[in-house]
Amino acid sequence: MAGVEPLVEEAAKKAAVAWLAVPGAGPAYLVWCAWLGGSLLVVSGPGEQAAPGLAETGTAEVSLRGDHGGRIVTWTAAVERMDPAGDAWAELVPQLAGKRLNGGTDLATKWATDCVVSRLTPVEDAPLVPMPDDSQAAPPKPSPATRLPKRPFRLHKVRGAKPRK
Repeated sequence: MAGVEPLVEEAAKKAAVAWLAVPGAGPAYLVWCAWLGGSLLVVSGPGEQAAPGLAETGTAEVSLRGDHGGRIVTWTAAVERMDPAGDAWAELVPQLAGKRLNGGTDLATKWATDCVVSRLTPVEDAPLVPMPDDSQAAPPKPSPATRLPKRPFRLHKVRGAKPRK
């Protein structure tokens, strides 16, 4: 793991969630994850989170954010579907199940039969994805639930405020 950027590793160790951009799967989406064995592990499938296109792709872009909500780093990951019969599964998935807060008992068995555990490993010596020039904020989606807010109630006079008519 000589080529893993220290910033990627440090941010991933502290991350509980990550934004994934999978080629051909639409906009980036948020997933629960854990950093174990030099990779991010993501569980998806029935009864778990949706991760469109992740199990079928070979690469994805991973964005990690800090406690303040701002993006720390975006990096390219090689995506591998973990084999329940493999050594990596026996080593890492029980640790992943232990990090799950509301998982119940015997999660590893459930994941082996019903779900996909994807391993996202930083591509060695790949450059970090540069920060965009714009904010990348998306406009809110139209909704019939929106309404104009009422003016706030004021109990006292506010200096410089125009009187209501």
